[in-house]
Amino acid sequence: MDRPLASFLLLCFRTSLVTSVIFGLLLQPPLAQLSTITQPNFVLLMADDLGIGDVGCYGNDTVRTPNIDRLAKEGVKLTQHIAAAPLCTPSRAAFLTGRYPLRSGMDAINNYRVIFWNGGSGGLPPNETTFAKILQQQGYSTGLIGKWHQGVNCESRNDHCHHPLNHGFDYFYGMPFTLISDCQTTEAPEMDRVFRRKLWLYTQMICLFTLTAALGRITGLIPVHWKTLTCLAGFSLLFFVSWFSSYGFVRYWNCIMMRNHEITEQPMVTERTTSLILRESIAFIERNKHKPFLLFLSFLHSHTPLLTTEKFLGKSSHGLYGDNVEEMDWMVGQVLDAIDKEDLKSTTLVYFASDHGGWLERQEDTRQLGGWNGIYRGGKAMGGWEGGIRVPGILRWPGVLPAGTVINEPTSLMDIYPTVTHLAGGVVPQDRVIDGRDLMPLLQGRVEHSEHEFLFHYCGVHLHAARWHQKDSGAIWKAHYVTPKFRPLGAGACYDRGFCPCFGEGVTQHEPPLLFDLSRDPSEAKPLSADTEPVFDTVVERIGRAIEEHRRTLTPVPEQLSLYNVIWKPWLQPCCGTFPFCWCDKEGDSELADL
Repeated sequence: MDRPLASFLLLCFRTSLVTSVIFGLLLQPPLAQLSTITQPNFVLLMADDLGIGDVGCYGNDTVRTPNIDRLAKEGVKLTQHIAAAPLCTPSRAAFLTGRYPLRSGMDAINNYRVIFWNGGSGGLPPNETTFAKILQQQGYSTGLIGKWHQGVNCESRNDHCHHPLNHGFDYFYGMPFTLISDCQTTEAPEMDRVFRRKLWLYTQMICLFTLTAALGRITGLIPVHWKTLTCLAGFSLLFFVSWFSSYGFVRYWNCIMMRNHEITEQPMVTERTTSLILRESIAFIERNKHKPFLLFLSFLHSHTPLLTTEKFLGKSSHGLYGDNVEEMDWMVGQVLDAIDKEDLKSTTLVYFASDHGGWLERQEDTRQLGGWNGIYRGGKAMGGWEGGIRVPGILRWPGVLPAGTVINEPTSLMDIYPTVTHLAGGVVPQDRVIDGRDLMPLLQGRVEHSEHEFLFHYCGVHLHAARWHQKDSGAIWKAHYVTPKFRPLGAGACYDRGFCPCFGEGVTQHEPPLLFDLSRDPSEAKPLSADTEPVFDTVVERIGRAIEEHRRTLTPVPEQLSLYNVIWKPWLQPCCGTFPFCWCDKEGDSELADL
């Protein structure tokens, strides 16, 4: 062949090959962009007590949530997103660690299933590794704005062993506790009345025992050491002070705002809380826009007392609760606008969820102050029924996650832990059980089914139910071993108590368990039996084996919500000023932008 001709043909071949490669790369689907995006930003938005039935994209057509709905339209909506617990403290502990809360001692054997005081000693143990801690090690700027409710101190007022800054967050602004009606001077006190009564009973019992022992020591009838009497007297005083402080001092002890370790408001000024939280969130995004960041915006909405600014009062068709939800949706929109403004939309994974279901029993006279859980039975504090644990779950990452996708597979709030860890280039801890699963293969459509075959539903440390995702048949079996007794008869919640209990006379044990197929009966309206379901015995037996296997993975850990850990201790109380005269307002009249 003529040399010039051969050279020309070789050049043409090379040109066509390069052209094909370039066109092939250009024609790759958007999802392939993941390989070129290293260390995306994360904005995790968590509502408080929001019912899945309160959100437009999950079926509500009367409460307006256009910004949350926009997230779903531009991202992926999970329809079977499950909280690991039906109450704030344990659910958030599971979210932060990717582990069932009883693995870290963050669920209770008693009825005190959440942290009750900033001055308590219980909280997320320092040896737990949150996703924030892993991302911090990967070079991320990490921030928590809003609610914490995972404890503050362990042994002294300033050890901050449970504080967000000790769990991987570089920056914290918000409430170390949670909103309660005691924080709002116009509302009736909410602090657990049953807890107060029991605290007073224990105080009387300990005092009586101490007095009896002292009289016995003086008369010589009972051989008691003075050291023992001193300890008993100290416990008596501690219980009395805890009981006394629960009347009148709650607002000063629990309703505080902090910036990092510094108390900025004690008590908090509720009229400006929403504006401050929104301002802090947007400021965090703006100052970290040039480096990878994690923002966990933990809303105080829509927990009672439903702090709502005048701009939104009376604007919804569902009273104060609806007003509060619509204001939270507006806040979501403001955060999304800030992401767009800084040109971060394509490099930011946004996640929206609620920590558990709506509080059905929260009512005052004719006012319904709790949320709505749609077609799902039960609500907040109920360990097994879907209404307490099925929550909204939305993820958006343009160009990486397919827009407008709906996934009907069981997923968990605990899944966020391995998902953000892997995307940030980190590795989940290998020295402990991680119950969450990386969501990215499922979200991107690379796998058909969730990695979760079984999920376990606890009320405190008591297993109430378990679900089995039988992938070959598509069935989602749910077995209830314990259910709360609803009152009054025929009601759908424990209106006589305000909260459903986990054990004792307020629950019913089921042997054999109540069995439902959620794929056919998501409302859990018609329990199956061996007479109506041919595979009933097989399913119950398989779930039972899974529970036994799961229990073998549990190891004893200190109880963070024991009675001793949840009672108020004056030496642990965060205080701005000289204890017990705790008061300050360091925000003062600082100008708040009209956000």
